[in-house]
Amino acid sequence: MSNQAKITCTNVWKLFGPDEKRIIKNLDTSFSIKEVQEKTGHVVAVKNVSFSIEEGETFVVMGLSGSGKSTLVRCISRLIEPTSGTVKMDNDDVTKMSNSQLLDLRRNKMSMVFQHFGLFPHRTVIENIAYGLEVRGTKKIERIEKSMEVLKMVGLDGWQNNYPRELSGGMQQRVGLARALAVDPEILIFDEPFSALDPLIRREMQDELLKIQEKLKKTMVFITHDFLEAIKMADHIAIMKDGEVSQVGTPEEIVANPKDQYVKDFCEDVPKYKVLSAAKVMRKECCSDTKELYKTKSNCILDNSKIETLIDKLVDSDKAFPVVCSDTGDLLGEIDRAIVMNSMKSAS
Repeated sequence: MSNQAKITCTNVWKLFGPDEKRIIKNLDTSFSIKEVQEKTGHVVAVKNVSFSIEEGETFVVMGLSGSGKSTLVRCISRLIEPTSGTVKMDNDDVTKMSNSQLLDLRRNKMSMVFQHFGLFPHRTVIENIAYGLEVRGTKKIERIEKSMEVLKMVGLDGWQNNYPRELSGGMQQRVGLARALAVDPEILIFDEPFSALDPLIRREMQDELLKIQEKLKKTMVFITHDFLEAIKMADHIAIMKDGEVSQVGTPEEIVANPKDQYVKDFCEDVPKYKVLSAAKVMRKECCSDTKELYKTKSNCILDNSKIETLIDKLVDSDKAFPVVCSDTGDLLGEIDRAIVMNSMKSAS
């Protein structure tokens, strides 16, 4: 992941109503959504949202039904026109693009994966996957070759000549994912892609996407209403309520320091040991035994290791282990059984 912003949203608003452009110019931004509707007859779906998404990261936008998350992400791709504000991809202002520029953006730079698959029933799996390349004008032999490559990547080797009706829901979503990947986009947008799947298949698809992301390092924007899915998939999460972003942060930052009661309610049932890292819970003052252990460079624990991965090692030991910086190897602190057990207790 680089530190370069791939997508930047600045003061994005979306009002629904007959005169949204005029209303937004004179709108008192301190009004609640209810007040705006009562005074203007317009519905606020997205309210003054700003954030940036780094190149190569998975950025999750989450919130309950009606929070504005799907509208916001459709504003990013301009499937819905923002009422005001700017959306930039790299240095290109998406909000100022002509129709032909938008078409080029959607064909060559960005792909979307939807909840309800959107497959063509009369086309085979391989023809569905190749569709974006066909629209782009890629020669048949090249598009079949590329489509077979991504077909294998999503675990559907051998199913290329079947039709969507012959596949399970999870397999159909794999076809949708493969179709998005086939055009090799820089940006992938997922609109609740796994919410129609049963829990077991959903977990499999999450794992599959994480594996693919580890390899391809695409910039991904992922919408969900499921907080456990959000913390599993995300590098950063934006939590939305009533069209506004309540908090943006890493899963660890949000679980450890929820900004308000709304965010705290989401975090309540999360097993914190699955999210928190050694650096978050470690003791900064090290005892002499830990310092000696650090000198030998044995049994060191990386600062970004999740507590979950340390349970077996630490619970059976009376020792404290050195926690070191994953980048520099410097000693940062120590962690022991008591710390781990405490973090597990606070998870319930």
